[in-house]
Amino acid sequence: MTTFDVRVARKASEADGICSYELVRLDGAPLPPFEAGAHIDVHLGDKLVRQYSLCNPPGETHRYQIGVLRDANSRGGSQAMHDHIDTGSKLTISAPKNHFPLVEARRTLLFAGGIGITPILAMAEALAAKGAAFEMHYSARSPERAAFRERLAASHLAGQVHFHYDSGDDAQKLDLAALLANPDAGTHLYVCGPQGFIDHVLGAARGLGWPPAQLHVEYFSAAAVDTGGDQAFEVKLASNGRIVTVPAGTTVLKALEAEGIEIAYSCEEGVCGTCLTRVLEGVPEHRDMYLTEEEQAANDQFTPCCSRAKTPMLVLDL
Repeated sequence: MTTFDVRVARKASEADGICSYELVRLDGAPLPPFEAGAHIDVHLGDKLVRQYSLCNPPGETHRYQIGVLRDANSRGGSQAMHDHIDTGSKLTISAPKNHFPLVEARRTLLFAGGIGITPILAMAEALAAKGAAFEMHYSARSPERAAFRERLAASHLAGQVHFHYDSGDDAQKLDLAALLANPDAGTHLYVCGPQGFIDHVLGAARGLGWPPAQLHVEYFSAAAVDTGGDQAFEVKLASNGRIVTVPAGTTVLKALEAEGIEIAYSCEEGVCGTCLTRVLEGVPEHRDMYLTEEEQAANDQFTPCCSRAKTPMLVLDL
C-alpha cells in the first residue's frame, strides 16, 4: 500500500467538537489527485488506522483537508486526532480510495447529517465546478454543530445549500416527503451521516419509490449487532490447509492474528473494505456495511473484521 508522510499545515475548529486538518506532503511534492467521495487512511500509531473523507475541492493536489468529530464512543481515532494532532504534527496517510463516487446524473440530491458533511462537501464542489444541477441539504443539531457552515454560506455553493437544524423552527426542518416526492430516472441521491439519519433518508426515499440504483450511501460506523447467539466455527487457509478455530466473542481477524496470520485491516467494523477476503467454500454471515446486498448474496467474499460463518467452516483464499 502506497503511503505518504504529511504535515498538518493547519488545524482549525470548524464547529463544536469538530476540527479540520489541512495536510501537505513533507517533501513538498504534489499529493495524488482524488475524486469527490474519496477518503484516506490516517495512521495514528500502534496499528491504529482510521479513514477520513477528503473535503477540499477535488482537483487540488497541494493539500488534503479532512474533518474529524470528537466521538464520545471513540475507539481511539478521533480522541487521538483531537488531543494529540496539532498544526505541525507529522502523520502517515494512504493514497485516496473511493467507495462513494459520484455517477453522471441529470440532477443530484446531496444529504449530509453532522460530520457526514465531509464527503458531501467535496461532491458539491465537484458538481459546481462542472455546472451540474444539484441541491445540498445539511442537517445538524444546531448551527454551532454544523461544520464548515461559514465556508458554505460565503462560497459559490451558497445558492444550492440548505441548512436544517434540530434546534430551529418547523419551517426549516428537513422535509423529505416534499424533496423526494417525484423520483425520476435522471436524479441520484447521496447520503452520509449518523446511522439514524441515513436510515431516515433512505427509508423515506424507498417508501416513495426511489429505485435502489439511484440511492448512494456511505456509512461511518456499523450498526449494532446482537452477538448473543454467536457460535464458534473454523476457517481453513486454502494455501496450506491450516485450520484455525474462531471462538464466540472473537473475530476471524483476531483469531488469525493470534496465530501469526495477518490480514490488512483498518476500521474493524465492516465499513471500509480493507480486509475483504475471498471465500472459496462455506457460507459467511455478513455483518458489514461495505458490500452491497447483491455482493453479500454471492457469498464469495466477506469482511473478517466483523462477519462470521453460517456453516461450520469457511475456506478462505489465504
